[in-house]
Amino acid sequence: MQMLTIYPFTHKSQARYFLKFDFNTDIQSCIKQIPGYAFSASKRCWHIPANEQCLNQLLELVKDLSEVEIIDNKSINPSPIEKTENKIETNSPQEINSKIITQEPISSPPDYLDKINQFKSWMRARRYSESTVNTYCEALGIFFRYFKNKTVEEITNQDLINFNNAYILANQLSASFQNQIINAIKLFYNIIENKKLDPSIIYRPKREKKLPNVLSKEEVKLILKAHANVKHRVMLSLIYSCGLRCGELLNLKPADIDSKRNLLIVRQGKGKKDRITPLSTKTIEMLRGYYETYRPKVFLFEGMKVGEPYDSRSLQAVLKQALEKVGINKPVTLHWLRHSYATHLLENGTDLRYIQEVLGHSSSRTTEIYTHVSTRSIQNIVSPFDYL
Repeated sequence: MQMLTIYPFTHKSQARYFLKFDFNTDIQSCIKQIPGYAFSASKRCWHIPANEQCLNQLLELVKDLSEVEIIDNKSINPSPIEKTENKIETNSPQEINSKIITQEPISSPPDYLDKINQFKSWMRARRYSESTVNTYCEALGIFFRYFKNKTVEEITNQDLINFNNAYILANQLSASFQNQIINAIKLFYNIIENKKLDPSIIYRPKREKKLPNVLSKEEVKLILKAHANVKHRVMLSLIYSCGLRCGELLNLKPADIDSKRNLLIVRQGKGKKDRITPLSTKTIEMLRGYYETYRPKVFLFEGMKVGEPYDSRSLQAVLKQALEKVGINKPVTLHWLRHSYATHLLENGTDLRYIQEVLGHSSSRTTEIYTHVSTRSIQNIVSPFDYL
């Protein structure tokens, strides 16, 4: 069985648990369910916040996938999860502090499970995307498990403040996670409980303004030529050549290729919007060769089972293998290819309005971020240092 080694470490002045294991997409998927997870490019290692909540949640998720070794002078059996001294027995304002409760199996399901299922049904009936449904329900699950000795109705605004201080801020969780929790709580209590639990009492952090990660054209070329497998090459090439999101690629069907007009039709992308994006002659020839070899039945890219789409985790593994083959050590994701496509279009002189259309952005402000990473104009700037 796979071995997962967990050891405490200080990363950027924060206490973290570093996770070492042989490449395994299932374990990676478990790690990504832990609030505050991250990947260290310098250490080439996944890591999570060093607290009992995150540790026990990870142990529960991987118990059937791997053996676990925790290096801190003691060995911990990943299942069942034992009670710890850090568990909070009550949730009064005086007793809640920066310690985080463990996520233990509960003998009788609390009322929040039924409430969350009711909330999930309501969102699906209103045609919320499945991604939003899962994100909100996971956020609510974390919130309600924190108050396991209270029913949903008993939770108050003061409890909300305590949760924000003792869980989110104490564990230095991201601003996006904090906003997700607030949005989920607000919608849940307005719809399911018909109760005004006021999330506005918590300061909403400003969204971080991060620049998109972009690869050079030379790096993209190396990645796209790394695989000898035709399907792998075509999938990665299509993401870059059309600026697709991972889900958009995997939802494509053969009928979405309009070779006569050199267009690709992206159906029900993010925000449930259809759009078209140009297909180059080179890309069409590549797709024809792929189609003649694989003859997909339902989806353009199918997995082991005919009629089912290719698995997103497998596609991420395909990219990882390509990076290893060409020796690129950056923590590249599939979305980097989309960012690179947009930036390279801008550097080639494509109008920003057309880039907005082919990427499917609702606002031009979203597309304008690529002007900050485009080197077309920046490289023309001469530093005054050169004149000294």
